[in-house]
Amino acid sequence: MFTGEVEKKSLLNVTDLTVYYGSVKALNNVSFYVDEGEIVAMVGPNGAGKSTALNAVSGVLKDVGGSIKSGEILFKDESIKDLRTDELVRKGMSLVPEGRRVFYTMTVLENLEIGAYIRNDISSIKDDIDMVFNLFPELKDKKDKTAGTLSSGEQQMLAIGRALMLKPMLLLADEPSLGLSPNYVDIIFDKLVEINKNQTSILLVEQNARMALEICHRGYIFDVGPEGGFIDVKGSREMLIRDEKVKRLFLSG
Repeated sequence: MFTGEVEKKSLLNVTDLTVYYGSVKALNNVSFYVDEGEIVAMVGPNGAGKSTALNAVSGVLKDVGGSIKSGEILFKDESIKDLRTDELVRKGMSLVPEGRRVFYTMTVLENLEIGAYIRNDISSIKDDIDMVFNLFPELKDKKDKTAGTLSSGEQQMLAIGRALMLKPMLLLADEPSLGLSPNYVDIIFDKLVEINKNQTSILLVEQNARMALEICHRGYIFDVGPEGGFIDVKGSREMLIRDEKVKRLFLSG
């Protein structure tokens, strides 16, 4: 904690999480946490369990054939590991899924409106749509276009905007740079920083380790071993950038 800072409150705590897909252990005794106001990155190779960890937190693990065998997941000091996705959303958590998964035949505006499906504060919903359009002006210009006509970068903007319509305390972002051009990658990561500055905590799963470590406050480096995915290195952004193994595997060149 920096001198003079107010102590941050813990928002998400995951302890000793072990996950299986059928008889295959995907995560082995993994623990991590997110404090209020943080961007926390989870990076590592394919198959190391990053997205599995995020799926466990977001409540979609069962939908993809996984199950939690042991461990605990606390959100605001309450156990959430057995809650449905809609229950997690109501508690203040929102997911930007891998692959964006926007509703292609619906307009940009309709995608944002459906993002607010649990809300009935119509005036505030309009304000938040304006907030998304201010964050992503490209979307405002295409608000009446169907999502399927957008570029991949614009669709990622829309996926993030849709998640923000739920007014989350914690935004879960799964591989937001996947399939994007370098220009859009820069834009998306800049916008994640801006979102975080507006008091939204972010748990970020990302294969682009260099970009993830540039914007995060802390990070976890996942690896895969005989017993499944595990956390190999963890620490502050500064610690990870200086770590020789991290530099060799992810930051060289």
